[in-house]
Amino acid sequence: MEIHNLSKQNSILNSFLSELRDVNIQRDAMRFRRNIERVGEILAYEMSKSLNYRSENTQTPLGTSSAKLPQNEIVLCSILRAGIPLHNGLLNYFDRAENAFISAYRQHKENPETFEIVVEYLACPSLENKTLILADPMLATGQSMVATFEALKAFGTPKDIHLISVIGAKPGVNFVKKHFGKHTKLWIGTIDDKLNEKGYIIPGLGDAGDLAFGEKLQH
Repeated sequence: MEIHNLSKQNSILNSFLSELRDVNIQRDAMRFRRNIERVGEILAYEMSKSLNYRSENTQTPLGTSSAKLPQNEIVLCSILRAGIPLHNGLLNYFDRAENAFISAYRQHKENPETFEIVVEYLACPSLENKTLILADPMLATGQSMVATFEALKAFGTPKDIHLISVIGAKPGVNFVKKHFGKHTKLWIGTIDDKLNEKGYIIPGLGDAGDLAFGEKLQH
């Protein structure tokens, strides 16, 4: 798997990531969502450089202009609910993409520190020979990303796969690396070192879904 860690470069992305982590700024849910969206836009821009391009002509009022335009048929799949702001940021740039949505959540058993990933809702177009973008803002254990991809296999074989995350942890990155092929590309804002005993990224930013949309009741 090819890994593109954007935090290794100096860019405005680091400002958005810093605000996402800040416990004081996190109190503003609208700003939190917008920062996730802006990170998604930056990741989309960087990812767009790897697409396939072809020269096409555009008629202007005064003549003809030629430009290289992307040719990929993109399907953008986000994991609900935390993935919605990230999905919006990606869709701002890949506005002609088809869209898929899937719910994948941690179901805890008797031991609150252990869990399995449960997939319940899935809506997806054909993936056959298309470019799949699989987006999840927090790449913690990596289990949600892998479980989602397994569920998507019924919809066809994509030509290429791009994974998009805002913040990840090294264990999660290593986990998905084992389950995705060498031609898969990961585009990520930054990678933290570790997970805590409950599988949350340290230092991370907390629960992205709760921060974006409010705390949820456990069932």
